[in-house]
Amino acid sequence: MATLVLKSGREKSILNQHPWIFSGAVKQLPNAENGEIVEVRDNHQQILGYGFFSPKSQIICRMFQFGNTIFQTFDAHYWAQKIENAYLMRKKYVLNAHTTTCRLLHAEGDGIPGIIADMYDKVLVVQVLTKGVERIFGLLLEAFTKLGFEYIYLKTKQNSAFLEEVNLEAGWLQNTWDMPLIVQEHGQKFRVEVEKGQKTGFFIDQRENRQLLKTYSTDKNILNAFAYTGGFSVYALQGNAKQVTSVDISKDACAICEENIQLNFEEAQSKQHEAIAADCFDYLRQTDQRYDLIVLDPPAFAKNARAVQNAARGYKDLNLLAFKNLQPNGILFTFSCSGNIDRDLFRKIVFSAAADSRRQVRIMHQLTQPLDHPISIYHPEGEYLKGLVLHVS
Repeated sequence: MATLVLKSGREKSILNQHPWIFSGAVKQLPNAENGEIVEVRDNHQQILGYGFFSPKSQIICRMFQFGNTIFQTFDAHYWAQKIENAYLMRKKYVLNAHTTTCRLLHAEGDGIPGIIADMYDKVLVVQVLTKGVERIFGLLLEAFTKLGFEYIYLKTKQNSAFLEEVNLEAGWLQNTWDMPLIVQEHGQKFRVEVEKGQKTGFFIDQRENRQLLKTYSTDKNILNAFAYTGGFSVYALQGNAKQVTSVDISKDACAICEENIQLNFEEAQSKQHEAIAADCFDYLRQTDQRYDLIVLDPPAFAKNARAVQNAARGYKDLNLLAFKNLQPNGILFTFSCSGNIDRDLFRKIVFSAAADSRRQVRIMHQLTQPLDHPISIYHPEGEYLKGLVLHVS
């Protein structure tokens, strides 16, 4: 294998099992093509592990194997073992008769950087994010098939095609599942559009946070902003909310949101829900409603580090609008899924909005992603989902 050599003193993060090597840490580049597996050594030629080479990225190598064990190759058995370990954890702690959807592979969190795979009952939806994963994708498909997945859909991202030169085309890789796909989460039913929906079709990462919302919903007038297909809304009605308003800019998402309500409730309870296709910022500025509970679950405002400053302003404006639209003793569930906004920064942004609102605000819960979106303790950047539940007097 080609060898990547680090500068003196730059091996510490790798010894601590952080999976990213930045270009500035490299002394000697490997004679390798984009996506090839390379051997990583320190300045004294000691083996540190192996990773996927990505010469056009600031993260020039993504590690998947640490330690000084010498590997001649990484065969089908090696990758199948990683995938099986990930599956067994989900099977033990997440999947059951009432929950048929979860994340199977969470990139660095499961030791395979560059891939996301979400299970929707019998369907597996895969996102290939790097050239390195594209090169071994045939071996990964073998492992998925051995686990029993007959229906596999590949989604692609435009920036992966541009930056990482991923050439795989979106579509069904084996058999085709006729849409819609209906899955269960804590007994609630949801329609998932894997072909046209955002991400892989549904926001699985909010599963436990939706369950928490249910416990706060009784007799409340609730606004679910950036509702998408109504995950939080279904749980709110299940928790006996008095009225739920779902707002999303996408008319198609609002239509599926209404379908999800009808999937779970009789007509009388369905009438306690309204879906509105509108810009959530505009809605919060213009509405004369005051809500008992508001959910803010916007898309990522900071797609990269350069966008952090503008994103911070957006999060502050959004939370300030929510504070102004809450009844006394109201509750705010507020989230950021921007990986470039860390937990401390998000909390400071919400603090700034609270200060401007001049309301008394107390933290009831600090939230994150569930265990099927695992965060390596050596890779805190993997904690992309941050949330706060706030009591607003």
